[in-house]
Amino acid sequence: MYNLFITLIIIASILLVLLVLIQNSKGGGLAADFASGNQVMGAPKTADFLEKATWTLVAVIAVLSILAVGVHKSDVREQQQEGQSAISNQVQDAAAEQEAATATPEFGE
Repeated sequence: MYNLFITLIIIASILLVLLVLIQNSKGGGLAADFASGNQVMGAPKTADFLEKATWTLVAVIAVLSILAVGVHKSDVREQQQEGQSAISNQVQDAAAEQEAATATPEFGE
């Protein structure tokens, strides 16, 4: 699940970079090409669309980042609990083997 979130964050980041590169900070960019009309193919101003898309991608990246951290922390917690139980099982097995070795007398004595 963590890897899925990371992949989605990378894809959204690439899209965000492309959107920012399309925009021009002085009001030009893709929006300047269509400045003659207020609508392009039925959509309102291109600059407004690019700005909304940029903010949407920023929000998506923020939400996915928070979710990825939460999923990663829960995965780490589960691994630690599994690791602790595996270690405690090994310690108990070693202690039982040592008790069994000291409890049985050797035949040579």
